[in-house]
Amino acid sequence: MTSPVSTPCPSRREFLAFGGALTGLAAVGASAGWAQNQPQVDASTVNGTDHTTDVLVIGGGMAGLFAAVKAHDAGARVLMVSKGRLGASGLTPFAKGFFVFDPTKETLSIDEFTEQVNRSALGTNNPVFTRQLAEHALDRARDLKDWGFFDQTLCHRAFLKPMADRKIPVMERVMITHLIKHDDQIAGAAGFRLDGEEIVVCRAKSVILCTGAGGFKPSGFPVCDLTHDGSIMAYKIGARITGKEWNDGHSTRAVNPAACYDNWGDMFDRVPGTNGVEVHHDLGVDANYVAYQTGNPLPGGPPGVLADGRIGGGPTTPAEFERRAPEDGDAGPPPLGGGRGGPPGAGKGGAPGPMDAPQMGGASAGMSIHKSEGLVPIDDRGASTVPGLYAAGDALGSHMSGGIYTQIGSSLAGSAVQGAIAGAAAADLAMSTKLTVIPDTQLTSIREEILAPLRREAGYGPAWVTQVLQGIMIPNFVLYIKKDSMLRAALAYVEELRDHHLPMLRAADMHELRLAVETSNMVLSAEMKLRASLMRTESRCSHYRLDYPETDDANWRAWINIYQGADGSMQLAKQPFDAWPESA
Repeated sequence: MTSPVSTPCPSRREFLAFGGALTGLAAVGASAGWAQNQPQVDASTVNGTDHTTDVLVIGGGMAGLFAAVKAHDAGARVLMVSKGRLGASGLTPFAKGFFVFDPTKETLSIDEFTEQVNRSALGTNNPVFTRQLAEHALDRARDLKDWGFFDQTLCHRAFLKPMADRKIPVMERVMITHLIKHDDQIAGAAGFRLDGEEIVVCRAKSVILCTGAGGFKPSGFPVCDLTHDGSIMAYKIGARITGKEWNDGHSTRAVNPAACYDNWGDMFDRVPGTNGVEVHHDLGVDANYVAYQTGNPLPGGPPGVLADGRIGGGPTTPAEFERRAPEDGDAGPPPLGGGRGGPPGAGKGGAPGPMDAPQMGGASAGMSIHKSEGLVPIDDRGASTVPGLYAAGDALGSHMSGGIYTQIGSSLAGSAVQGAIAGAAAADLAMSTKLTVIPDTQLTSIREEILAPLRREAGYGPAWVTQVLQGIMIPNFVLYIKKDSMLRAALAYVEELRDHHLPMLRAADMHELRLAVETSNMVLSAEMKLRASLMRTESRCSHYRLDYPETDDANWRAWINIYQGADGSMQLAKQPFDAWPESA
């Protein structure tokens, strides 16, 4: 969807003049992308620090919190490193609904709940992780209640309590750029401080990625500081990545669409709450299809409801899970679950939220469905295809709910559940494993890779490359409403960025160095999304192909896994819905 703001049609003369102006601006922008570097940091004087632990947790959100706490409680030494602040970055502060399955209150069994999710997800969910969510979410909610999570709008203090009680060290505002593997075993990670000229090396017996999901830094939704850092680092050392073809369908208001707090601030301001079973088939790309066919604006309403009715063709919702638009005197579909004071999307003081006002799409562009993308698990404890490397939450491609949003509040609860389980598993491994010795030559090579943009005399600015990438990937007719010709055209552009622009990224300071790393991660993530979208020649859940509009159960009851080939090329393979990966 695009902005619905209407303007008078220009005359032919005005249009030609405007086109000429745009051409001039484009030429200026192209030259501005390449420039001499003006470094404010002398790369040769950047210091280095070295840290050792049993379990290294990367990420300070809900999954990272439980991974660190439960690894500590299992007897391991734990170090947490976060690009942001504990509990105050990424999507964790935004999420306010926490799903719990209370067998004393629910009218269906866990088996029935798991099967209901499977029907909504059209088979794309992994029932092992769906069941795991239902079995453990109530215990994780009780932990959070003890720490005060449900008593305040911000979660930093609630997260700090169990960390401080256990004296678990936290290194905040450290950008991890490299996972370190040696002798086919994870050995730690390396990165740099955002607020100091320092390379950071963390040696560990096991590592848990709790780095969240990511997008292409879209405006209007709080995913803009997440760039798939964990998935790309893991991919580079041999991990498999899954779920890239699915699309998150969050929208934003058509008026001031880039104003994230104006549109979603009520979520940040709300005290979290819990909710029970309420399975839907929501936030796919049905609204994107309507916008593609009819234009904008689109009316507001809860996810899955289009007040102007359905048009022919497009993504389909299983009849069992269809929502209906309200009629006169009818309250319509039930409100979404969430925190106290109303459903997510309700504005401050009862004012309409993003779901109630005219909408535009692309607010979460580049993000897949929560829990559907990330590292391919080889077991139910979050282990990846790299020995010693675990993942949890949105960094783990567990397909807990599959390729569509099924259970309200399950994303936050799933991060807590998976973080706790991965923490205990990583601690078990660490307690029986010796620390891998990392060769000095390997650390020297990593240091040189990290500092390369600072040393570059001239190059492309990461902000400019990011803007080019956004122009390629975010259009509705590329990312959401897909067809072969447009996907291949976009892939050609992305390959050019990968091969020509990324090797020449420049950075003048530590902040721009972070941007350079994030830009590189987004470009590789874009390539993954395009290749997976081309490979899946069907439409299912939040993946829609104009040229393959039907669901193809004969050929596509499978997830797509992505891995790096021996020659460095990106490879894709199917994994049947009912099987673990072959490497397991």
